[in-house]
Amino acid sequence: MTAQNSATPSAAIAVQVPGSPDPDRSRAALPRSGAAPAGVAGTSARTGTVLAALGVVAFSLTFPSTAWGLESFGPWSLVALRSVLAAVIAGTFLLAVRAPLPRREHGVGLAVVAGGVVVGFPLLTTLALQTSTTSHAAVVVGLLPLTTAALSALRTGARPSGRFWAAAVAGAAVVLAFALAQSGGAPSTGDLYLFGALLVCAAGYTEGARLARELPGWQVIGWALVGCLPITVVGAALGLAYEPVRLSAHGVIGLLWAAAGSTFLGLYVWYRGMAAIGAPRASQLQLAQPLLTLVWSVALLGEHLTPAAPAAAGAVLVCIAVTQRVK
Repeated sequence: MTAQNSATPSAAIAVQVPGSPDPDRSRAALPRSGAAPAGVAGTSARTGTVLAALGVVAFSLTFPSTAWGLESFGPWSLVALRSVLAAVIAGTFLLAVRAPLPRREHGVGLAVVAGGVVVGFPLLTTLALQTSTTSHAAVVVGLLPLTTAALSALRTGARPSGRFWAAAVAGAAVVLAFALAQSGGAPSTGDLYLFGALLVCAAGYTEGARLARELPGWQVIGWALVGCLPITVVGAALGLAYEPVRLSAHGVIGLLWAAAGSTFLGLYVWYRGMAAIGAPRASQLQLAQPLLTLVWSVALLGEHLTPAAPAAAGAVLVCIAVTQRVK
């Protein structure tokens, strides 16, 4: 899973409690800038870095956990069950914090997030992983930050520099060349699923970034999951009725991680970390995600990497790094 540079830090409101020190006098003892003491700021930054890094690790395990899940479930039932379980977790968190319902004007945006992030990306990547290796998928989907940045520019009317677009096109060319070389000169069915997943997920991320200016980022994905619950419950029932189920330890662990780790908890710690250290710094951590997925594909799935996979992943990371540094 990829970054949404849209975390919205909350503002603190000072309330004087009877018998407590006068806040005006307390403020007089602080530096004029109002900044937190250096030790507190440093601790917050370290905590934010750890949380964001945990989010990246969670996202990097999405494809291996999906591959494990496919050992027990069909693709449609796996995606639906994953979304149902994640919605239950998200709904519990939303109730626990007594989160207010999203406003009516948020409905269309949440529908786009749900279609792209909750349904579209998991379904298309799961279908792709029936024929593609996780290492292959990791390289192709490593293009997601560039795809998101390009769609975001088109959506907001921003005009990135020529260097930005050159790096984005170069990254796309690397991924396309890799996919064609791996599939014998023509894109495979799995590649078409992956390219479709890139587009729908980028659309969901772009809309999620817009919504997160008004809602905490984790609540955006939380309400999108809960909103999809009627559809995903029906999908799970139909999938389990028509697709074979062969329960195994790998399959159950894969389903649980895809639901709890990748879909909800990963996004939760990612947004908390990004709020603490800022989107640009957090995005630099996410550059390691495709390479981490390659490591997991070898360690957990026993895949054998071709020399082209880490080379292509590294080239894409360089292109992403360039886009991070240009306006």
